[in-house]
Amino acid sequence: MDKNKFIFIEQTGEESETVRPSLTYWQDAWRRLKKNKLSMIGIFTVILIVLFGTIGPSFTGYSYSDQVNKYKNLAPRLELYEINGEYFHVSKDYNVFRVTSDGTLIDRLELNPLNRDMLKKVYKYTYGDDFVILDFSYNLLPTKMGYDYNQTLEYKGEVVTQPAMTKWNKMYPFGTDGLGRDLLTRVMYGARISLLVAFIATMANLFIGVIYGSISGFEGGKLDNIMMRIVDIINSVPLTLYVILLMVWFRGGGLMNIIIALSSVYWVSMARLVRGQMLSLKEQEFVLAARVMGVSKSKIIFKHLIPNAMGPIIVSMAMMIPSAVFTESFLSFIGLGVSAPQASWGTLANNALPGLTTYPYQLFFPALSIAFTMLAFNFIGDGLRDALDPRLRKG
Repeated sequence: MDKNKFIFIEQTGEESETVRPSLTYWQDAWRRLKKNKLSMIGIFTVILIVLFGTIGPSFTGYSYSDQVNKYKNLAPRLELYEINGEYFHVSKDYNVFRVTSDGTLIDRLELNPLNRDMLKKVYKYTYGDDFVILDFSYNLLPTKMGYDYNQTLEYKGEVVTQPAMTKWNKMYPFGTDGLGRDLLTRVMYGARISLLVAFIATMANLFIGVIYGSISGFEGGKLDNIMMRIVDIINSVPLTLYVILLMVWFRGGGLMNIIIALSSVYWVSMARLVRGQMLSLKEQEFVLAARVMGVSKSKIIFKHLIPNAMGPIIVSMAMMIPSAVFTESFLSFIGLGVSAPQASWGTLANNALPGLTTYPYQLFFPALSIAFTMLAFNFIGDGLRDALDPRLRKG
């Protein structure tokens, strides 16, 4: 072998290899979680939803119970008719509003019952010393989508048949409901209730399920058999039906009753998960060493076994939150949720059903909030599962 073909590196006394700094288990998990774009989007979305529900209502100027009946059932987008330099909006229930050119509501025009011709479908609204005449008689006009009603608006002899422009509702960005309440504010308060119920139910799931499953799995034998049969009995009834039965037994809805009902059954799946982890971990050498040293069973469970099972526990918690949000919304939707005038997303969806075809936006916004929340937590749960799984560790 020819030595001239080799080039020797000068000795500098420094290591030639680049050594990556050692990371703890949680630091490594966070490093891998940050690489998951969907999980980071989910975390960012959850932060926005929490801020939306906690500090958002302070910027709207309304409360969830404030009613302005003259502004009921107003859409987020307003079609403006321009007549003689004035702008008017006609709502779906044939109320006429004065509006500025940028979409700010000024007032609703008064309609005297004597000026309402129900046969000819002609309404006269008082505006100063004159009238604004709305004619929505059933004269069908052909359109690209089929046929539409011939709706005209007349003021001071000038008649218009088509809106001049469409503007966002400046006063009520999400529109209003049938009682004139600001839908944006009610969706914000709904976020508070839905997330509060979900987080409390999840914390109860953590404490009850982890302790119950740890004792069952660590003790084993007859005690484990009895404890798991109790879990089987609870599991024999569908979760949603069980919660509904509890709510009926509590004689109605209410925030506290929902929290108690969810907390009483949500720990079952966590208990099964933790029991399986305990059955595996209690056979490890460090548990045997702790027993030989005389460490009590409670210290072995809480200081050795549970910390080593925190990865699956955290992933399960993240997955349970969207399920709790959906269950709370469902209970509110069927009338077992919070009582009026409080609002949760399920209550808002239920209130929107009677006018679904006429005012679809009243259902759209709470449904969209539920969907975004569930997607965000599912993204976080998927990312945590990948980040906390030791088998997926990469360089």
